[in-house]
Amino acid sequence: MADSLTLAHSPDSDDAFMFHALATGAIPGALPYRHVLSDIETLNREAEKGTYDVTAVSFHAYAAIASSYALLTTGASFGDGYGPTIVARTPLASLRGRRLAVPGLRTTAYLAARLWESGFTAVPEAFDRVVEAVDAGRADAALVIHEGQLTWRDQGLHLIVDLGAWWKERTGLPLPLGGNAVRRALGPETLARIARELRASVEHGLAHRGAALDHALSYARGLDRAKADRFVSMYVNQWTVEFGDTGRTAIRRLLADGVKAGVLSSAPDVRFVGPDGRES
Repeated sequence: MADSLTLAHSPDSDDAFMFHALATGAIPGALPYRHVLSDIETLNREAEKGTYDVTAVSFHAYAAIASSYALLTTGASFGDGYGPTIVARTPLASLRGRRLAVPGLRTTAYLAARLWESGFTAVPEAFDRVVEAVDAGRADAALVIHEGQLTWRDQGLHLIVDLGAWWKERTGLPLPLGGNAVRRALGPETLARIARELRASVEHGLAHRGAALDHALSYARGLDRAKADRFVSMYVNQWTVEFGDTGRTAIRRLLADGVKAGVLSSAPDVRFVGPDGRES
């Protein structure tokens, strides 16, 4: 093993909260991690190159890296009845024939949008510029992720669909958005340690919420403390500690539906790794 492991994740309040303990040395005896921060679509692209040992990845993008990465059962984000939203300046009954600004073609938000409505033209934008694309006339609607899920009302936008709510109504399952993938070549012992340490970091944040939230606020992109706390609660919760059989079912269902919709060419052999280091 190298002197340190690369641990890549987004510079968002929920990821900052989740990784606070590992970033500040609060997990005794933890492996040495070098934290790399980048937006999720960039991380998705880098995952396809095998750049990092452990990386946040959209579940949509995992389909392209399943042969070399396994999914940790800790550290994932699920939208349980809520999730990425499609918004516009004016009410729209449908996106058929319209342009939708999307935060990357590898994101789960984009896959979910395609499952909801196939007739739009995707306009890829940086995640924090999708609304700007609407205002500039490059798109008719915006697919909003991250903290924007809590701020679109403040911007005077109209909700077209909450994709997490739509998915829950359609399937009865939480919408699996993103997780942490680990390089399978690291071997069972290292995989087990990473899984245990990531779980310990999540549990430490939940047990020391004030300190972890203080850390997360520096990545909250303008949210006040109350909204940052709400956002963290949405995506760092019991699903993040361990998503279990229901989470596995939801991930496999999402990818299978992606194949049926023609967004994915084939469903990957999804491999999961828990604290024992064994793939399943």
